[in-house]
Amino acid sequence: MLTLASTLLATAAGATAYIWPSPQLDALEAARFDVFGINSASAFSGFIQPCDQFFSSFTGRSNAADWIRTAYHDMATFNSDDGTGGLDASIRFAEEQARPENVGDGFANTMQIITGQSNRYISIADSIALAALIAIENCGGPEIPFRGNRVDAIVPNSPGVPEPQQDIDAHIESFRKQGFTKEEMIGLVACGHSFGGVQHDAFPDTVPDLNDPDNTQSVQHFDTTFVTFDNNVATEYISGTTQNPLVAGHNDTTNSDKRIFMSDGNVTMRAFADSPSVFASTCSTLFARMLDTVPKETKLTEVITPMPVKPRNVLLTLDNSTLRLFGKVRLWNTAPSASRSVRLLYTTHLGTTGNVTLGDAGISSSTGNKYTSAWYSFNASFPSSFLGIDAVAGVTSLSFLIDGKLENQGGLGYAVQDGVLFSSTSCTIPGGKTVKFDVAVRKTASPIRVFLENIDTDSLGMPLITEIDVPRPANPISINDAYEIWSLDLPAAGASYGIGAEFPGGVKYSSEDLHHPSGGEFVFKICAS
Repeated sequence: MLTLASTLLATAAGATAYIWPSPQLDALEAARFDVFGINSASAFSGFIQPCDQFFSSFTGRSNAADWIRTAYHDMATFNSDDGTGGLDASIRFAEEQARPENVGDGFANTMQIITGQSNRYISIADSIALAALIAIENCGGPEIPFRGNRVDAIVPNSPGVPEPQQDIDAHIESFRKQGFTKEEMIGLVACGHSFGGVQHDAFPDTVPDLNDPDNTQSVQHFDTTFVTFDNNVATEYISGTTQNPLVAGHNDTTNSDKRIFMSDGNVTMRAFADSPSVFASTCSTLFARMLDTVPKETKLTEVITPMPVKPRNVLLTLDNSTLRLFGKVRLWNTAPSASRSVRLLYTTHLGTTGNVTLGDAGISSSTGNKYTSAWYSFNASFPSSFLGIDAVAGVTSLSFLIDGKLENQGGLGYAVQDGVLFSSTSCTIPGGKTVKFDVAVRKTASPIRVFLENIDTDSLGMPLITEIDVPRPANPISINDAYEIWSLDLPAAGASYGIGAEFPGGVKYSSEDLHHPSGGEFVFKICAS
């Protein structure tokens, strides 16, 4: 679907409202809440099912713990004295990973997963925050408020992560610079150390080689439930039964958790041990603050909340005289029901309306299965993939009728742009080396320019978007009464392309659907001779 870029920027900057479509917020909301099941917007879930998974093997180490540690170490470069550092994905740089404060391969392992999840709307830093949040929430932890719009660093940050051999005064100062009080330092360490442990290879002076076939990475865990969030890190500490290597380790020099936990006379840890709910609520707050600690120039969105009724994967293509409308709608926190009636209503350029009954498409869940959502396909005979609409009539907006209740974003509707679309007349020129990429342009749309977008990554792993203009034809070919075709020849062995356009008034659109000349969902036929 084509979405409004100027709306994205205004909404992300002011974060005063979330009106669909808003490309960045749509992507962040989906990554945050569409975690498991149909239409999962994140591959993170596959690396934490079950929560003791570590790169598809079970070794006493977990991806979840590595992700949480990565988020903290990335954030811990923040210096509240000058506002530099913070959670900005600088941890991906080899220079930072080579520092003694970042010993171990957990950061490199994590970044292999993280960088594959970022895109033009979700930064690498946002992906680090999302990975930690999803791991915590779906491995027994509390729900954590999430904000987006983190900005990726382009150079390493200054050091700032505390190290276990340092004294308590050094730790208090490190956390002060990060923006945390002594009591909050105790809390954040305890919360983070509900997961994971200390690995022998990274800290041989702290943890011996365990020679355990069920723990091949020789990780001495912080508590007995090291892949599940709970307050055992506190109860075991207070009871004196803890095996936490940073409390009861043989090398007292590196018993940093002990020094931190007892720095207020164990008041905070006793409160955590006495009340799982106090521990969980405190951790929710502290984890959120950790994830929201960003460079002073970065302006985060407001807390992203789920849309009650949200279209997803909506796109339009033109097939001669028919618009093909693809998509699904999510009913948030709604259990599936065979008796539910869900209808899609759409308005056209002619002032007419259409409606169709939607088909059950499945369910999704998030936040440790706290929320389950029902999905419906735009075609009642799902998985038949699209709804056909007359091209001349077109479509301007959608709304939904759910068991007789109208859902239309408070009267705004869900806006759909049908001015510039992929055309099924796109084809491969005989010989197979070149494709003709056809863009259908609505005659009343009057774009200033039409272009294809090639999305790649630069040397820093950040999105690199190249725009390739589609020339306005001197004598456009009409494919029907509403649309004409603009064409561009491209190498067949190329990248995927989206479609974009600029319109009068500074309005710029970009499509979310990508088309690959050599295959994919939209196959390029052989061009007629």
